[in-house]
Amino acid sequence: MKIFAIVCTRSREDITQTTDDLVHFFARCGIQVLLIAGANSIFKAYKGAFEKSQANPEDIIIMCHDDIEIREKPEIFVEKLTTTLDRDMLAFAGPAGTTFLGQDAVWWDQERWKQGLHRGKVTHVDPEKGEYLTQYGPPDDVVALDGLFLAAKADVIRAIGLSKPDFFPGEWDFYDIHYTTTAYLKGYTNTILDIDIVHHSIGELVGRDSWHKNRAAFIENTKLPLRIFK
Repeated sequence: MKIFAIVCTRSREDITQTTDDLVHFFARCGIQVLLIAGANSIFKAYKGAFEKSQANPEDIIIMCHDDIEIREKPEIFVEKLTTTLDRDMLAFAGPAGTTFLGQDAVWWDQERWKQGLHRGKVTHVDPEKGEYLTQYGPPDDVVALDGLFLAAKADVIRAIGLSKPDFFPGEWDFYDIHYTTTAYLKGYTNTILDIDIVHHSIGELVGRDSWHKNRAAFIENTKLPLRIFK
């Protein structure tokens, strides 16, 4: 079994220190990195790199942001990753998500957070506040995951597909919700990968016009809400 990490960045030349450190971390883990620089679509970048990998069915594919830091020992990270994905009908694993995706399709909805419906943890970095841990909830199965880090086996990715749906006008937003809920609706399970991960961003996607357009398109084309029943 091989592990591939697809790291997508919009920059063509100025690879940040955070991205360089991430690439070196994956290398220490024995993970083959496919760095996509200057991408104009995250859907095309992930799909193209996945096809280029020629991964075998049991190989693991990581798709992640270029501004993350994984604070685990390489051997511990690989063990957690492979153990978590070693489940029948498991699709994606990631550090943060929700057991309930409401009519607004916003997975981190504050009211549902207060109700204890979110799962996972991520350390964020704010230019003014510095680092702070966002504790969403205990690790568990979820219907949707945040896209800062997604991992799945190659055969699952082929079954789900990475192409941008025709109803999305934008090339960069809501891919994570689309991928993970598509898996859920096909009968797969998504789950939390309990790792120490830092997102060097506060994730202000709601200020981006394409985020709103893709969210509206997703809502129009998806029967919501979606939830975990136990």
